[in-house]
Amino acid sequence: MIYFDHNATTPLAPEVLEAMAPYLSGCWGNPSSPYRFGNEARTAVEGARGRIAGCLGCKPSEVVFTASGTESDNLAVRGVACASRLRGNHIVTTTIEHHAVLNTCKALETDGYRVTYLPVNPAGVVEIEALAGSLTPETVLVTVMHANNETGVIQPVEEIARIVRERGIVFHVDAVQTAGKLPCRLAELGADLVSFSGHKLYGPKGTSALYVREGTALCPIITGGAHEMGLRAGTENVAGIVGLSVALDFALASSQDGCRRLQGLRDRCESMIRERIPRVRFNGASVARVPNTSSLSFDAVDGESIVLALDLAGICVSTGSACSTGEPEPSHVLLAMGLTAREAQGTIRISLGRDTRDEDIDAVVKNLVDIIDRLRSISSA
Repeated sequence: MIYFDHNATTPLAPEVLEAMAPYLSGCWGNPSSPYRFGNEARTAVEGARGRIAGCLGCKPSEVVFTASGTESDNLAVRGVACASRLRGNHIVTTTIEHHAVLNTCKALETDGYRVTYLPVNPAGVVEIEALAGSLTPETVLVTVMHANNETGVIQPVEEIARIVRERGIVFHVDAVQTAGKLPCRLAELGADLVSFSGHKLYGPKGTSALYVREGTALCPIITGGAHEMGLRAGTENVAGIVGLSVALDFALASSQDGCRRLQGLRDRCESMIRERIPRVRFNGASVARVPNTSSLSFDAVDGESIVLALDLAGICVSTGSACSTGEPEPSHVLLAMGLTAREAQGTIRISLGRDTRDEDIDAVVKNLVDIIDRLRSISSA
């Protein structure tokens, strides 16, 4: 099998599994228990929290563990909205956010919040001037993803942070698709809240984190015990948290060399496709992207058909976000970039990973050439 869908999920790294193993069997105590067995688990959780803080350049008390990137996004968006209700009820986001943010904002609209959904240009980048012009005295939160999960296009979050900070507005960045693919120091991002997810960087599913800058007012969305500084009730997933810390540490330590290698492979893949397959659109290719991602729109071909044909050849790609697979509507991200519904439905996403090799690229391109030619011949018959 050739796996080219690393933006959906990544395999668990061997070093991560090894670090998790003791907390799946021998050391399985509740980290909130006061005796030695619980203290061992608590030590593991706090050690992992410190390790993640060291990776990100923040205080351990600013790292809150959650169960998913979606939960981290919800805690950030809903938490700020609730905590700031007396100050204002306006939220600013973009039309290309992950549904974890978009659907949360839509739900908040039913509770009386006002949300501005900023458009993007044809390259998939939000315009700084439009964002600045959308801010009002009632704006309490701006939430913008670091890089898009479908196209890989990187947003100007550092510039946005400077504008937002001047207005005293809380800024949330969904960095689920960039941690481990780009250097990700919090001081450079400039955000008050940043979401991460373990399974996107060779860590375990079911364990994620939210960076919460000290002093940021936030209401919990899961209530119960006093876990996670009172921001996320529920017994911590000790093994998952340990695995997340190891995965993030390894990913950030190796990101510079890994990024260069992946970008070379991606560029080679796109160049071969451009040379061998006519009528292909490379979405977002004119601007900065994460180094592993290609969004390709093939004229007169259905993306789902390409995915199924590649699957039969032992190759895994997707049509876009894994959270949207099976939905009949075309990608909201591609529509926001100006593609027609037909163009969006003819799109696949290729996302490379740590184990991708040159021979994998060759195999994918060879199969794509044959599949596109065959599907186009059928559609024109």
